[in-house]
Amino acid sequence: MKERVTSAFTLVFFLAAVVVFNHSFRPALNIAIALVSVLGVYEIITALGFTRNLMLMVPSLIFACVLPFLDSWTGREVAYFLYNIVIFSGLIFYHSDVTFREVGVIYSMALMIPTALSTIINLRDLGQTHGMFYVIIAIFSAWISDVGGFFAGRLFGKHKLCPNISPKKTIEGVGGSFALNIFSMLLFGWIFQNVFPANGVTVSYLALLLIGFFGTILSILGDLSFSLIKRSCHIKDFSEIIPGHGGILDRFDSVIFEAPFVFLLVQFLPIVK
Repeated sequence: MKERVTSAFTLVFFLAAVVVFNHSFRPALNIAIALVSVLGVYEIITALGFTRNLMLMVPSLIFACVLPFLDSWTGREVAYFLYNIVIFSGLIFYHSDVTFREVGVIYSMALMIPTALSTIINLRDLGQTHGMFYVIIAIFSAWISDVGGFFAGRLFGKHKLCPNISPKKTIEGVGGSFALNIFSMLLFGWIFQNVFPANGVTVSYLALLLIGFFGTILSILGDLSFSLIKRSCHIKDFSEIIPGHGGILDRFDSVIFEAPFVFLLVQFLPIVK
């Protein structure tokens, strides 16, 4: 537990540093997302035992690294196009050494992880002067849902949610996820609107309520999805890079599912008015 708490505070401190340096060094968030994306894709490739297939691994890692730095849709479309050409050309030339299954799994993960995480950068740009508040909401909503589920499950958990996929998840833990996440989102909004009056903003509590509610569902979905991948690979954690938590994907699996939802929602229902 001590390692878990220490690592959690380290991650929060890291995110706080990115927020603080956003004005003076705007690429800080891009670098952070690129790092998480590359490590996440590498963890998937390692878990699947495909690290020897350099033809698949190297282009996938390069794509995961480059995508978060591309601001325009044109740039991203070029990156998608080139990645597709390289991967499937490799499949044709090395079809005797790699299978379509290997290509399909790595290809899908290498597309999903950096694309989903890059929506965090889109949130910053969409929110303009309050963009980093949007980023905090998207990331913390996923993490707080995990925290609520963890502690409620340990204190009150009796009924298993999906024992064949994630034995430690309980129905009571899900209730804790909803309660803590919704409360925290509304609290974050109240603090942003009232404790920092210089902002001169009005916060949409409806948007925050929807993020807290549906974000919890997506957070659990992301957690269970990657737990299923781990079980199919017969591993407990994707890596040990974060003591007490496991790998990057063990910490960002829920963010991968939630960040795109927040990005879509705030385009129709902005958090800050």
